[in-house]
Amino acid sequence: MDRVSSVPAPSPGGPPPPGRRQRLRARWADRHALPRFSYWLVSRGVAVLVMCGALYVLNGCLIGWANAYDVMTGITSPSTVRSQWCAWPLSLTGWAAIPAIIGAAAGYLITEQIQAHHAREMSDVLHELRRLAEQPASPPQSGEGS
Repeated sequence: MDRVSSVPAPSPGGPPPPGRRQRLRARWADRHALPRFSYWLVSRGVAVLVMCGALYVLNGCLIGWANAYDVMTGITSPSTVRSQWCAWPLSLTGWAAIPAIIGAAAGYLITEQIQAHHAREMSDVLHELRRLAEQPASPPQSGEGS
C-alpha cells in the first residue's frame, strides 16, 4: 500500500518573506517619518558622536585615559601632553563640538514641546473664550406654582 500524502504542497504564488537585509533597508528608508529630533539623532548625531568617541579613544590610548578626559574637559592644556597632534583636536571637540551637540539636542526638544502646545489657532481660542464668557440663558420654568 502506497501512502500518498494528502497535504498539498505550498503554492509558489506569493513573494518570499523579507530577509533581514530587506527589513533593515526598509527601516532605514522610514527614518524620514521620525520626529525632527529623532531624525537628526539617527542621521547626523550618531556620526558626530562616533567621531568624538573615536577621537577620545585614540587620545586615551596615546596619552592615557585620565589625560584624555582632562584635555577634553579643558582641565589640562593640550600643549602639556606628549602627543599634541591628537590632543588639540580633542580639546577643540570638548570645547566646541560637545556643547554644540548638547545645545542642539536641548533646542530640538524645547522646540518640539513649544510646537505641541501651539497646536490651536488664536482665533479658535478667542472664540471659545467668548462663548464661555456669555451669560447662560435662564432655564425654562416648569409649571406654575407648586
